[in-house]
Amino acid sequence: MPKIIGASLHEHREQTRLRLFDALSRLMAEQGFDAITLAQIAAEAGVGRTAVYNHFSDKESLLLGFITYETEQYAVALQKALDDIDDPVERLRTYVRQQVELASSHHVTPGPELRTVLSRGTQQRMREHVVVVERILRGILTAGIESGVFPEQDLDVTVPLVNACLSGRGVAEDAAGRERALEQTEAFVLRAVGATAPVRA
Repeated sequence: MPKIIGASLHEHREQTRLRLFDALSRLMAEQGFDAITLAQIAAEAGVGRTAVYNHFSDKESLLLGFITYETEQYAVALQKALDDIDDPVERLRTYVRQQVELASSHHVTPGPELRTVLSRGTQQRMREHVVVVERILRGILTAGIESGVFPEQDLDVTVPLVNACLSGRGVAEDAAGRERALEQTEAFVLRAVGATAPVRA
């Protein structure tokens, strides 16, 4: 009988899922998703291959589970950073910073390589998870438009444009370079949405 991880069966299942997610993340950092096998994932996670099938029917369903988990964690951290801010411009600045900084520790957005190897149904379901983050930005911009801080605009166009600008945005590792990049990105996004509040120098 396989060893139980954690104090209960529920905790065991959750810990196993997290091990599989961590393993998939590490392997995807080293090679393309299409080259990874379930046997590799199981070995990397330190679990038996049958344990993978107890949670996921195939590699794509494992990826979807991973993306769902990452999106939920990402959205919670993003919303927490916004909770105590009322001003739409400051909320947008915070959103920009969080998107850039959180992206370095989360794997929410599938890259071009994934879109070439996943089924259309899986691609669509992955897109649904991106909508969770887009909804937060839409709320910020809607409030800004209603208060007159941002001009009227088509958010179906603006929201994906802003997020496209922020996705995969690398920043310098040194503190000064990082701060400069973040300030310039903030200023660019504020100009893009037509913010009437002064942009920081």
